[in-house]
Amino acid sequence: MAGVEQITVEAGEAGMRLDRWFKTHFPGLGFGHLQKLLRSGQVRVDGGRVKADTRVEPGQMVRVPPLEVDKKGESPLTGHSIRNQGDADVLAKMLIHEDPKVFVFNKPAGLAVQGGSGVTRNVDDMLEAWRNQKGEKPRLVHRLDRDTSGVLVVARTRLAAMKLSEAFRARETKKTYWALVKGVPPKREDKISTWLIKEPTPDGDRVRVAAHGEKGADHAVSYYRVIEQAAQTMTWLEMEPYTGRTHQLRVHAAHIGCPIIGDPKYFEADTNWDFPGGIQNRLHLHARRIVIPHPDKGVIDVTAPMPPHMRQSWNLIGFDDASAED
Repeated sequence: MAGVEQITVEAGEAGMRLDRWFKTHFPGLGFGHLQKLLRSGQVRVDGGRVKADTRVEPGQMVRVPPLEVDKKGESPLTGHSIRNQGDADVLAKMLIHEDPKVFVFNKPAGLAVQGGSGVTRNVDDMLEAWRNQKGEKPRLVHRLDRDTSGVLVVARTRLAAMKLSEAFRARETKKTYWALVKGVPPKREDKISTWLIKEPTPDGDRVRVAAHGEKGADHAVSYYRVIEQAAQTMTWLEMEPYTGRTHQLRVHAAHIGCPIIGDPKYFEADTNWDFPGGIQNRLHLHARRIVIPHPDKGVIDVTAPMPPHMRQSWNLIGFDDASAED
């Protein structure tokens, strides 16, 4: 148990309610106990009395009396449990970029980003193993479908998460995907613009192309270009989503008559089409590259290697990665 402390509110904590600030720094402190400390004036901000819903600002000093609880980061890290140590190891293998504000992972196909029905393991829960010494858990700022592999950006601080999320909302990011699709699209490169609507089904949410003005529909825009093709059978597409709708690239690929190989929801092959031998029936969609403003300065530009099942397909077909630079 420590004595009286004066803790400075950090930039990433701007606007936090005081009770939430205490929950972040002293997770073992109950709300009732905190209320008693506030009423008695033992907890103060810049020397003044405050309430639980007071909003703190960077640079303010929070007076913390002796507490019978540890601060986050002073007790053994959560990674010491077998399960969390395993999570930490998996995250370390996925890591392809790290700086003081940002992690970028190469998410494997089949790993969910967040929890949900039927999900036993997901990135969001795994990030608990990487809480920092201040107790901050890294924060998701965007999503990838469970079966989509590739670049996943994670903020290391609250302020970084705010700035990165805003960059996604303002469409200041450039996301490049690689896909292997059935057939050959009508043009070598083009813009796909549709309205999409998400509908629940017994097998999970499914998205369909909707009419303009249909209730609940959102506008979606994607761009694509052909990098290489295998006769008239399959095509390697580079795709860029301008908007970020659920299953957008998967639905747009199917919309132009070129569904993504291995897509369990949107690939509907005709009876004359045989699945190529040696190619795994798994979604061939990979978030290859992201370019996004860094929360502090400069730009994050990260490229993720393809997952094993797509690398196998590229080798079988004879696609050359150098073609993507043409």
